[in-house]
Amino acid sequence: MSGIQDSRKTETYQGDAKLAGLLKEQRAFTDLDGLKAMIAGVAAAPAGDRADDWINLVAPEPSEAVKAQLLAFRATFEPTGAPSPRTAAERVAALRAELKRQNLAGFVIGRGDEHQGEYVPKRAERLGWISGFTGSAGLAIVLLDRAAIFVDGRYTLQVRDEVDTEIFEIKHLINDPAERWIEAHLGKGGRLGIDPWLFTVDQARRFGDGAAKAGGELVAVDRNPLDAVWPDQPPAPIAPVTVQDMRFAGQSAAEKRRAMGAALAADGLDAAVITAPDSLAWLLNIRGGDVPRTPFALGFGVLHKDGHVDVFMDPRKFTPAVLSHLGNEVTVQPREAFAGALDVLGQAKAQIGLDAMTAGVWIRDRLAKSGATVRVGDDPCALPKARKNAVEIEGTRTAHRRDGAAVSRFLSWFGREAPKGGLTEIGAAEKLAEFRRKNELFRDFSFDSISGAGPNGAVVHYKVSEKSSRKVELNSIYLIDSGGQYLDGTTDITRTVAVGTPTPEMKDRFTRVLKGHIALATVKFPRGTTGSSLDVLARRPLWEVGLDYDHGTGHGVGSYLSVHEGPQRISKAPNRVALEPGMIISNEPGYYKTGEYGIRIENLIVVQPVENEPNMLQFETITLAPIDINLVDRSLLAADEVAWLNAYHKRVRDTLSPQLDDATKAWLAEATRPI
Repeated sequence: MSGIQDSRKTETYQGDAKLAGLLKEQRAFTDLDGLKAMIAGVAAAPAGDRADDWINLVAPEPSEAVKAQLLAFRATFEPTGAPSPRTAAERVAALRAELKRQNLAGFVIGRGDEHQGEYVPKRAERLGWISGFTGSAGLAIVLLDRAAIFVDGRYTLQVRDEVDTEIFEIKHLINDPAERWIEAHLGKGGRLGIDPWLFTVDQARRFGDGAAKAGGELVAVDRNPLDAVWPDQPPAPIAPVTVQDMRFAGQSAAEKRRAMGAALAADGLDAAVITAPDSLAWLLNIRGGDVPRTPFALGFGVLHKDGHVDVFMDPRKFTPAVLSHLGNEVTVQPREAFAGALDVLGQAKAQIGLDAMTAGVWIRDRLAKSGATVRVGDDPCALPKARKNAVEIEGTRTAHRRDGAAVSRFLSWFGREAPKGGLTEIGAAEKLAEFRRKNELFRDFSFDSISGAGPNGAVVHYKVSEKSSRKVELNSIYLIDSGGQYLDGTTDITRTVAVGTPTPEMKDRFTRVLKGHIALATVKFPRGTTGSSLDVLARRPLWEVGLDYDHGTGHGVGSYLSVHEGPQRISKAPNRVALEPGMIISNEPGYYKTGEYGIRIENLIVVQPVENEPNMLQFETITLAPIDINLVDRSLLAADEVAWLNAYHKRVRDTLSPQLDDATKAWLAEATRPI
């Protein structure tokens, strides 16, 4: 049940009257009906590691009595029991009944929300609700007589564990795309529905092409049929908007707004619609907590060429201090005002920029119908946000030094405990979380840790649960991919460690992954080079023996923002965005043997100019933690690769040792000894 519908009370909550009286004494929020609606939204936001910050939205300086009552009141909004309908078969049957009511032959269900983000609020977990799939990327299509789910190579194992294959066919998102399946199965005259808020112009075009080839048509629905049959769908989340201080941002929001506005004017645009929440967060130097693991607030923005920004976001997320930070050149309006604002732009015959990757087709159509000229292209904030300034880079370096110390404490502990037997994947992940939480600038994890023992390490985006958690066994490999959200930077690191004695094959594969990692870390390349041009360097040692991995080699990383940030990346897939100084990106080749083990070595790297070579660029490695030398086959390494590893480990030892206790310092000295 949603919070508004749920009338249960905990023992500590003493009723509406007392709460109203206490709030009145504090001159705080006194509309109890409004408070109930607000806290329902609070309950729909992720709890995170600072779960009580929302109280300041209700009572900026709460007494202990008010705080206790609000926390008790908040507890009454926790859902209980299984979702209704309970099974995937029942949910699909309910959706098909609604499709018939809306005269639709099928419906497309994506993983994204109105912003096409990787992390979405509980309300937008539509793909998970209908199918049970919990991965961060995917797509399902439900027709009246069949259904399919599409995932990429990261999730080919996971999807079969989570989804009922009697209901859904399993398809590869890239090799067997959805439009091809639509063409084969929709049928002549079939009306395939999409929610136009949830898909981009390009996605809608591809689905429409498939429907047309089948003799049918793509239909933008007014009411999402899945939402119509999801009885306990959570409301939109409400989490506090906070200010990203200048000591971490490095550039004022006013400077950013003016620069971005001038760029629009130079490009012949009157305004740009900002649909990516991380872009809005970067532009205005604000952060939020509406989605898991990524500190941004959900909303839309219109950036005008004079630097003024209209923000369309739930006003209940803002404290007076945040509104003061935004100033009088930023106007905050409810999300309900967004459609009218687009109409005003259209009536003015404005030239409007719209991001092809994050803008729903509904926005494009609304602008066009209102009379605006729409130029679908790139988010104007994407590249400036990716090119970190000096303050952001130094902050990220500092965050990695602290994070590396936490990871080293964990690896030292793991090295002692794992060989004893009894250690589980969940237990290991929780211990690493404990070490990270001790840092005062820590705010959250940058994603749910991938803690994979043995065969679970071969599941690229494995998500450990009580049901799946394995014991860490002797003479096996353990993989931990994790990261933190710190006020001064975002971290992401993967380490693969041997427990006991690794096999010769394990050492061979690990060393080949390491060779690819070193090749990328040490390359110099000319300006204008894209990550796609460098991807082969990381794969070559594996390719030489007929092996590969089915994921990208590197993704962009934000500054106390998204751990997966574009537009830069390193992958096989073509990418037209050149690498530029200041960009932070991951270096993470891997190898995965299904049913046995997984290997990945990940550091974050920063694009830097090469001294005395103005046309050349290189990478600076900023992640600091030991790489398991017990898994290295030294005979496979060239002399320069051995030199790199020893130099990296010396830097790790010299940088982290002052932060560590004597026992961990001694362990680190051994773990980073020259080979």
